[in-house]
Amino acid sequence: MLGREEYMEALSLKHQGWSISAISRHLGRDRKTVRSHLAGERTPGIRSPAPDIFPQFLPYCRLRLAEDPHLAAAVLFDEVVELGYPGGYSTFTRGLRKHQVRPPCQQCQSPGATGGTRNAHGVDNAIRFDWLELPGPPTGWAGVNQARVLLGSLTRSGRWRAALAEGDGLPQLVEAMEHVMRRLGGTTEYWWFGRLSAVQSDTGSRVRPQFRQVARYYGARVRLCPDDEPPARESVDGATRTWWSTLTHDTTLQAAQESLDRLAARMDAPGTETLRGLPSAPYPVWVCDRRTVTDQGTVPFRGNFYGVPRHLAGAVVELRRRLDQPFLSITTTTGAVIARYALARAGAGCTVDERSGAVVVLDRRSTNGPADPTSSRDAPPCRRRTPLPPSQEALAEADVLRRESAAARTCVLQEEQETATERVPPQRDGREQYR
Repeated sequence: MLGREEYMEALSLKHQGWSISAISRHLGRDRKTVRSHLAGERTPGIRSPAPDIFPQFLPYCRLRLAEDPHLAAAVLFDEVVELGYPGGYSTFTRGLRKHQVRPPCQQCQSPGATGGTRNAHGVDNAIRFDWLELPGPPTGWAGVNQARVLLGSLTRSGRWRAALAEGDGLPQLVEAMEHVMRRLGGTTEYWWFGRLSAVQSDTGSRVRPQFRQVARYYGARVRLCPDDEPPARESVDGATRTWWSTLTHDTTLQAAQESLDRLAARMDAPGTETLRGLPSAPYPVWVCDRRTVTDQGTVPFRGNFYGVPRHLAGAVVELRRRLDQPFLSITTTTGAVIARYALARAGAGCTVDERSGAVVVLDRRSTNGPADPTSSRDAPPCRRRTPLPPSQEALAEADVLRRESAAARTCVLQEEQETATERVPPQRDGREQYR
């Protein structure tokens, strides 16, 4: 920038026939600064804003953040500096915010992420899920010490369905939700949950990453209701408790579930909500249950019996099944597979038995079973902390930026050489030097 006095002096020297280089040497200013002021491109005494160089690198930044929305700004800054970005880190991050380059992560934000507000009344069409614990189940329910019922109510019409579960873990919750949503005829965009350990983190403020995968599979969003908010319909809670008191001790688990479905159907109100379709298969989660082998060498499960070698009578075995597969695996508690059967219809009262004479050692470990029964191999977690390498499109854009940066450096070197040549004083011979 030239001051007002410097500009008037430069203008006077130009009228006297001085060159731009001579004026710049006389004033001690850059040649381009003097030229821009004398050409009327700049106003004396007013500093011109620095040129915005971020748009040149904007396409590369968009490509990288579209591939990896969680890419740290410091990592991206190191990449663009290598490609010729001359600005500082604060200028770079300001450009990211100004142009809104970073897109939201679809895997974290939609669906399955909690919103800024957890007021359940802010959404009109949703399913509210709540656990209901019922004491004293019938004696014939193998492996069930305390009955749990998952209640799912539509917030708009009040229609509801319920599912009996053998636990409140993530696999049992997914299986019960699958039953409820199939009976309702679909799902809604939003799911509401109270204080459920399988859904909420230990702090209670976020949804567990494993459950986000479940919500994403069904195309739903999760909302956490405040602890002091009552269930969606107290009448549903009361009707379920009344139904529970009418069960006899010889009622089977399947018969109880069927009677509970009939109760919910009788209480249905006309619905106006539009439900979304469900996937053709349930969410692929492993469900594990433990049973004791009977004296006849069978394992009871859902109203049927599955045979194992007779010498295992009285031993504790584990039943493993994946919800999207019609098979049941009977293993030891350490994972060794004893038998594998096709699942029989629940409550059919049949015995599935294909025993062999092989002896199974209960402490033998297996490498075939899933390492984590609650994990899904079909839905990898979001790579929040692992930067992804640049794609082919980003690498091509990086090559363009390198060529442009090299061309700009060549132009700067040529200008510097021209300026240095103009500043070289004329050479005098020896006679002039010693005269």
